Amino acid sequence: MQPDAVEEVSIGVGRVELAGRLRRPAAARGVVLFAHGSGSSRRSARNNAVARTLRAAGLATLLMDLLTEAEDADVERRFDIALLGTRLEGGAAWLARDPRTQGLGLGLFGASTGAAAALDVAVRLGDTVRAVVSRGGRPDLATEAVERVRAPTLLIVGGEDREVLELNRTVYARLRAEKELAVIAGATHLFEEPGALEEVARLAAAWFMRTLSQAG
Repeated sequence: MQPDAVEEVSIGVGRVELAGRLRRPAAARGVVLFAHGSGSSRRSARNNAVARTLRAAGLATLLMDLLTEAEDADVERRFDIALLGTRLEGGAAWLARDPRTQGLGLGLFGASTGAAAALDVAVRLGDTVRAVVSRGGRPDLATEAVERVRAPTLLIVGGEDREVLELNRTVYARLRAEKELAVIAGATHLFEEPGALEEVARLAAAWFMRTLSQAG
């Protein structure tokens, strides 16, 4: 593929085929796999905005659907963290096999319920996952996986997203890995305020570039 050209890909996980969008800048220094939140998809405007900043920093990105269209119509499936984690794990395996991303250090970016799936997969894959970033996430839904995460983990929360902020503070206290909690003053859950999403992207890029480059 041409550097930073979008490539629509199909990722087989078990009996389903999931759609994804892969973009790889020239001389990529790592790859970030996105786990979207409830009711979202690879087309998420917010995650795509963050992904653009990551690519500008030199990281490849894969945004993938974690549910088929039929599955997404079932609200309970959107909160099935074990299922979402299995799908995300399948995406990580696909990246490890694909010649465009094979050998690149792997980071996970999770939003909302996707953050719990990212932490779950970080435990499942161990050292394969080198960093995790959560945007407005529900890492509390990862339950007992939290204490077993070893990948450096950055939790980003809006200062006005008060219920989610408290949940993240509780998870932050339980994390045993290298960790940071970044609170963006004045931002609400969707980071719609001027400059808020840009700050999310800046923080995520800095976290991934440092942690992925440190990894052996």
